[in-house]
Amino acid sequence: MLSGDKCWPAASTWSKLNATIGGNLQVALPPGASCYNSLKDEGGAGGYQYSTSATCTRGYYGTYVVLAKTRQHIKATIDFARKNNIRLVIRNTGHDFMGRSTGYGSLVLNTHSFKDVTWHKKWAGPGAWKGGAVTVGAGIQGRELWRLANKQSPPQALVTGECPTVGFAGGFIQGGGHGPLASLYGLAADQALSFDVVTASGEILPANAVQNPSLFWALKGGGPSTFAAVISVTVKTFPDLPSAAVTLSINSTHTTDVEVYWKGVNAFHALANRYVENGMFVYYELLPLRLHVHPFVGPNMTAAQITEVVKPLFDKLDAEEVPYSSETLEFPTFFDLTLLIYTREDMRVNATAVNAAQRLAVENGAFIVGHIVGPGTGAPKVNNAIHPKWRKQLVSKAEAQRIVTNVIGKALREAAPNGAAYVNEGDLEEPNWQTEYWGSNYPRLLRLKKQYDPLGVFYARTTPGTEDWDIIDDGTRLCRKI
Repeated sequence: MLSGDKCWPAASTWSKLNATIGGNLQVALPPGASCYNSLKDEGGAGGYQYSTSATCTRGYYGTYVVLAKTRQHIKATIDFARKNNIRLVIRNTGHDFMGRSTGYGSLVLNTHSFKDVTWHKKWAGPGAWKGGAVTVGAGIQGRELWRLANKQSPPQALVTGECPTVGFAGGFIQGGGHGPLASLYGLAADQALSFDVVTASGEILPANAVQNPSLFWALKGGGPSTFAAVISVTVKTFPDLPSAAVTLSINSTHTTDVEVYWKGVNAFHALANRYVENGMFVYYELLPLRLHVHPFVGPNMTAAQITEVVKPLFDKLDAEEVPYSSETLEFPTFFDLTLLIYTREDMRVNATAVNAAQRLAVENGAFIVGHIVGPGTGAPKVNNAIHPKWRKQLVSKAEAQRIVTNVIGKALREAAPNGAAYVNEGDLEEPNWQTEYWGSNYPRLLRLKKQYDPLGVFYARTTPGTEDWDIIDDGTRLCRKI
């Protein structure tokens, strides 16, 4: 339901919720709020409505937001949304390419205040892992976690996202979670040892290899905002390692010859297997006449070792007379490196088609943010909900696919038929999202969704069970299909 509907909760009902959660209910203010010039008390829950003659509107932001501080606040919010049939949106911290942290007329559950972090020298909980671990609250960002990890004795490392502002414990892990150490250790979801969550029915539960193991399996890559609201997650940690990095730039300061430029891009992609087989991660940006690799990441490598790995690339660039600039760097720990800065089969057999698809994207105005990562290299034997083909995955094609579904995305799918799309950075209009995101795991995930959330309290587009719902009335009203 939406504000203005006859069954929308009365102001007194909202006030009661506000009292239950310690006064942490607020009006959800969109970024455009600064365009308004006056406030009018709307009443109920201490809410306000901006009024002005300016053209700013609320857009698709929620109506109210709960700044949850305790697990009981999370439970009360979920219970309220379920009992009052209000769309619920879970919002952590960081960024959300898929727009799943917004929803028209929704009640937003904000978990970024959960900042507790507990380190375990030797994990003694459920599962076979007996090494180091850390329990992380839902609101911790990657940057915060790495700074704390570096202060441990000895300093620790873990699989976080490439972007330092990504919220670690929520949608990142539930969507799989790739990052610079994924080629070495596997995806972030592969590291999960235990969750504390609140389910759609309002139960506060642990989920691990012993307690609620089916839910545990689904939370490890089965979809963000789908099975439960995460309070905290415990993941594996590893001793930090010396690391090295190489940067590469080919741009208009080096050449304005389009064909020479694309020779360089093709040479870069053709060696993708070699990068991940050596435990590396590569982050790059691709635009017309601009390839910026910043950087090739080499965990547990010296400058000499990473130079040897990338040498065939630079030999090829020199042989093709492609001009470039590059720098090799060495760091005492991976933490110091972080301060600076398509499947293997498809790349081996059909690299030319993948490169052609990326060229099509760029020449049609796309800005590609790409990652070369091999999550199966570091963790080939895992039991979780991540698409099995991600174990053979090399290049994340999702960012270009997000730009144009039926032209650029189609070309990328045809170039990489053995691939899989990344849940957290995919295309909301992906025509076969169940298969592209989860493959053979999808039927089990759908059964678990109906088991743990039969009413559809948790909704995020292109996640298990959302084919039962439609957003109608110009994207404002979420309704179950009949």
